[in-house]
Amino acid sequence: MIDRPGLAAFLRRRRESLQPEDVGLPRGHRRRTSGLRREEVAALCHMSTDYYARLERERGPQPSEQMIASIAQGLHLSLDERDHLFRLAGHHPPVRGADSDHVNPGMLRILDRLDDTPAEIVTELGETLCQSPLGVALTGDTTGFTGPARSSGYRWFTDPATRRLYAPEDHRFLSRMYASGLRGILALRGPASRAAHLADLLLAQSAEFRALWEDHEIGIHPHETKRFVHPELGRLELNCQRLLDPQQSHSLMVYTAVPGSESHEKLQLLSVIGTQTVRSDG
Repeated sequence: MIDRPGLAAFLRRRRESLQPEDVGLPRGHRRRTSGLRREEVAALCHMSTDYYARLERERGPQPSEQMIASIAQGLHLSLDERDHLFRLAGHHPPVRGADSDHVNPGMLRILDRLDDTPAEIVTELGETLCQSPLGVALTGDTTGFTGPARSSGYRWFTDPATRRLYAPEDHRFLSRMYASGLRGILALRGPASRAAHLADLLLAQSAEFRALWEDHEIGIHPHETKRFVHPELGRLELNCQRLLDPQQSHSLMVYTAVPGSESHEKLQLLSVIGTQTVRSDG
């Protein structure tokens, strides 16, 4: 059963305890609210302000599990806080670990501050959970895929558009890397895992993947330098640093360029292009 008073009180307390800079929002000069405004939380949680306000007022229908998960992420809740929120809303908490899409709030706080470089948080299967604005400008929004296409490795073998983002001379290596990585995750997670399901799908759909799978390669790790091909700026050589959350098997990937290099100049141009794109879409 939903605990409406408890849910409302918990949401209000968490909203009031957060500051705009905690979630990557500008504070503004005339701000009087001590914490976040309801409309700010609603935007972070991808819902209407009216819907969120009704929850804080103990009204409205019981929120779905998907809606509660979105609120938990938008409010930067810890796993314990997320599980508590689910129980208040009358739902069983989701699983923890590799299959969880809930991003550690500390990792989110780091991402929120990376507004001058491409960055993304991904699962062990290459599913993008969130991106910095420059991350979207570099590769497009990769958070909207559904089903097996959420995995970058699955898209690599099934969607030609994915390969156009990377230098052609790296394609063979990347194919081997994706097949090797999926084999390693399958061995770790077992035959009933999502990794096993992806492998079965790719074996049925991709002749290239089937040939690589027969090689049984393991331990092929990404190169530190990745060569992207941007549709407007051309080639960018970016170093990739990875921060791992061992509890959730999520990685924060940050892409930087050597100062003074051509790619560094293009990255600065990318920030302008990305800003103009956001403004024109708005």
